[in-house]
Amino acid sequence: MAESVYSVLPADTNIYGNLFGGKLVEWIDSIGALVGHRHSRKNVVTANIDNLSFLEPIRLGDSVILNAWINYVGTTSMEVQVDTHREKKDDCLRVLACTAFLTYVAIDEDGRPTPVPELILKTEEQKKRFREAQQRKETRLQKKV
Repeated sequence: MAESVYSVLPADTNIYGNLFGGKLVEWIDSIGALVGHRHSRKNVVTANIDNLSFLEPIRLGDSVILNAWINYVGTTSMEVQVDTHREKKDDCLRVLACTAFLTYVAIDEDGRPTPVPELILKTEEQKKRFREAQQRKETRLQKKV
């Protein structure tokens, strides 16, 4: 698990004062890769961004809090969930602004996929997230056919 906090600055926003979606995706991918690396102890590459949903606009001056954790581990891949909260500058109220599921593949020194450690599931919530991630993986694989 990891948490990152950013302040939304003028260079991060569009002409309406909203955070660029691409900037948020960059932050999401960065923390997701960190979580994948921590688990695998390998370099990781982004294989898929699945179901990225913008739920709430993030404005100039807001704080952005990203929480990331692993839901699923396969042989060489890992699904990382990233929840993004917007914290308004005037009242410090946190609101869920974005959710995303990303798949990372661990790679060796030659850039080839390499095995990752199993995920130890301790709670019912972790087991539920694992099953849901398995279903998302199966759906993605079916779309490839």
